[in-house]
Amino acid sequence: MAKTIFITGASKGFGRVWAEAALKRGDKVTGTARNLDDIKDLTEQYKDSFLGLKLDVNNRQQCFDTVNQANEQFGSIDVLISNAGYGHFGFLEETSEAEARNQIETNVFGSLWVIQAVLPIMRKQQSGHILQVSSIGGVAAFPIISVYHASKWAVEGLCESLSQEVKGFGINITLIEPGSFSTDWGTTSASMSTPMEEYEELRKTFYEGFAGYESGDPLATGPAVLKVIDAENPPLRVLLGKGTVEMIDSIYQQRLSTWKEWRTVSEEAQGK
Repeated sequence: MAKTIFITGASKGFGRVWAEAALKRGDKVTGTARNLDDIKDLTEQYKDSFLGLKLDVNNRQQCFDTVNQANEQFGSIDVLISNAGYGHFGFLEETSEAEARNQIETNVFGSLWVIQAVLPIMRKQQSGHILQVSSIGGVAAFPIISVYHASKWAVEGLCESLSQEVKGFGINITLIEPGSFSTDWGTTSASMSTPMEEYEELRKTFYEGFAGYESGDPLATGPAVLKVIDAENPPLRVLLGKGTVEMIDSIYQQRLSTWKEWRTVSEEAQGK
């Protein structure tokens, strides 16, 4: 059966790929963008099944208004894909207050507002599936994107807790954790701090480490995400991209090793 899907950030990147994949198989999609001209072609091509709405996820009331408009149009919201967000590049010391606040406001609070907006609808339906776009950077961390990591680690915790809160209402939660893909996330869609000379050597080393790394094809994620949407028992987390499971396995083994190494101190901290 066709699903009704609400996708934020549908103008480009993963949001655009997933909106088109859903539309091509017959789903009804509400796609949001800050500029409606960016999704005008979808409105024209899929007149009966696509609703394009303007949305800035930083505006909480607008999130509620837009979600309610989509629900009135299609009669339900089966799936929310909370995808809107961006990456900020800058070592922690380089990052200004405005840059840090903007990153957290969009990636964390923007996700929170749109999730809050769909919950009453899904609760009433006693069904629904919320897919929150996180990142491999939501479970691992690298230099130069510390505030971005903070935002994604925040939505990871938010959604893991949420999954326990809404399970009884028939609502499933999935964190989508992409690795490296050939989108504009790290280029035209990113924001950059003013670089400090003191970090130039580390910056050079960081980018050289990723040179030649084979990024995934965003178009290939369409069928993969649809499989997650259609799953009878969808996962709380799913990584996208080759090598991501191996990377996370290594990171978690390191964490376990450190915790175990310091277990005596951990136990001493509890007292008698």
